[in-house]
Amino acid sequence: MNTDFALPTTDIPVLKTVRIKLASSHQEREATRCLRRAVFCDEQGIFKGDDQDEIDQHALPIAAILSIPDMQDEVVGTVRIYESEPGVWYGSRLAVATQARRIGSVGSGLIKLAVGTAHARGCKIFLAQVQSQNVPLFKKLHWTSLAEIDVHGRPHHLMQADLAHYPPIDDGDTGFVLTLGAV
Repeated sequence: MNTDFALPTTDIPVLKTVRIKLASSHQEREATRCLRRAVFCDEQGIFKGDDQDEIDQHALPIAAILSIPDMQDEVVGTVRIYESEPGVWYGSRLAVATQARRIGSVGSGLIKLAVGTAHARGCKIFLAQVQSQNVPLFKKLHWTSLAEIDVHGRPHHLMQADLAHYPPIDDGDTGFVLTLGAV
């Protein structure tokens, strides 16, 4: 008796996803640093060689990790958050890989987890220095521009998140998954 058989072929689409979560492993943290260097040093030329500073010693990095079946996961977005004084938190170094910028939910997902995580940790005011070209996105996400400022020779806005639109997120290590579509 012949036991060889072929499975029926189906055209079931395989979904790609992005998990937005706190970068907890050494590998995830290093990948966020590499992405920041690629965006802020290589692409934008804001920093020479490296963008790390003293804030990195106590900031919480957040990663957007793209998963496609049969491929290695890839960090395609990052932001860091930190408390500058009790109740006052900042987000900074928001970066999305070039190939992931077409995925509109990566940047907004990073912002959601950043503000929600800080909110769960006692944030009363959440601020960011946002490059001027990104202000429209932040305004859509319920942020207010407080002032136009210059940061590293580039036009920015000091912006504040409306915490009423960002419920606390206690499980930042798990984060959440965005389903992006079929491969």
